[in-house]
Amino acid sequence: MRSAIVLGAGMVGLGTALHLQQRGWSVVLVDRAEPGRETSFGNAGIIQGEAVEPYAMPRDRASLWAIARGRGNDVHYEARFLHRHLGALARYWWHSAPRRHAAASRAYATLIGQAIPEHAALIAASGAGNLVRRGGFRVLFRERRALDEAAAEAERLRAAYGVRARVLPPAELGAAEPALRSAGEGAVHWEDPWSVRDPGALAAAYAALFARRGGVVARGEADSLAPAARGWRVRTADGPVEAAAAVVALGPWSPDVLRRFGYRIAMVRKRGYHRHWRSARTLELPLLDAQHGYVMAPMAAGLRLTTGAELAGPEAATAPVQLARAEAAARDLIDLDGPRENAPWSGTRPCLPGMLPLVGEAPRHPGLWFHFGHGHQGLTLGPTTGRLLAEVMSGETPLVPAAPFRPGRR
Repeated sequence: MRSAIVLGAGMVGLGTALHLQQRGWSVVLVDRAEPGRETSFGNAGIIQGEAVEPYAMPRDRASLWAIARGRGNDVHYEARFLHRHLGALARYWWHSAPRRHAAASRAYATLIGQAIPEHAALIAASGAGNLVRRGGFRVLFRERRALDEAAAEAERLRAAYGVRARVLPPAELGAAEPALRSAGEGAVHWEDPWSVRDPGALAAAYAALFARRGGVVARGEADSLAPAARGWRVRTADGPVEAAAAVVALGPWSPDVLRRFGYRIAMVRKRGYHRHWRSARTLELPLLDAQHGYVMAPMAAGLRLTTGAELAGPEAATAPVQLARAEAAARDLIDLDGPRENAPWSGTRPCLPGMLPLVGEAPRHPGLWFHFGHGHQGLTLGPTTGRLLAEVMSGETPLVPAAPFRPGRR
């Protein structure tokens, strides 16, 4: 029987483990914590079937200057740590040129097109249907010009990719979301996405499915990964584990583990925050406040506010500036009571400059496989790229062309 160690039990690692298992592999899933308790836990809970083009860095001077001056809430940075990000940000800017971004989008859209079907199969098998809403999500605009521009962009994406969206005038948005005190100038309603009322619980349901099917979940440290007689070895709380293959699915921590094997992988590490608020009336669907760069998502734990990107050092103390701004902006739209947690959650998103995840075998180490770099879309794409990697590892024809995601491509 073919065997594999999967390092990382977030949504990406879980997708990998489940798809390898379905193909007859013996799999040990290794993490330092419970499955789905890191980055996969802290997102807005949207399976983004509409996100057919990856996030590109703005290239016009006005937008870059606005970010540098901290005028918006989408990006926040600490100047003393900015030098650590400059190399990866420069590559990100280069890849965001229209021609290169268009090429990345053609590959990215093939993955997004499979995201909801792949989740649907795992949701049904794991019995997690109670965690999922199928009504899409909405983007609220406070200025008419911004709404008109977003409507034109939605029509472009519909024509190019077939994604569905419609514009809601303020009265219709207010009727759909009666908890809103203000509907702004209206919203774009993306109809294809699904949303999750507890992303951590969804990851736990997938992990339980993996265990019921005979998989092993073990506590261990990824930095113990080393070559072994059978292929690869890692230390766990229950002793060393060996397997023919090892998959590094550690999100933002993947480059640190791989550096010991001579791989230098540039990554933009974006810190994000969330916190849950009590509210007498909540939303029906997640709502992105476009002007202020945050999402309000109705969750089992309360109304979750999630932030954009913070560029800081890993050792930097948490500084939820964006979350405070988001709370102030949200209070214009909805009644919020007190927060449910004493302190906000924070986590790191693994964004590669080329905007495409790495999915494939390490260039110089047979049996070592890369599976990380999903940016803001680990929840969305974990099962899809997990299937892609499992098919490549098993010698099958992959569901989408694998070449654009191959390690060493750039």
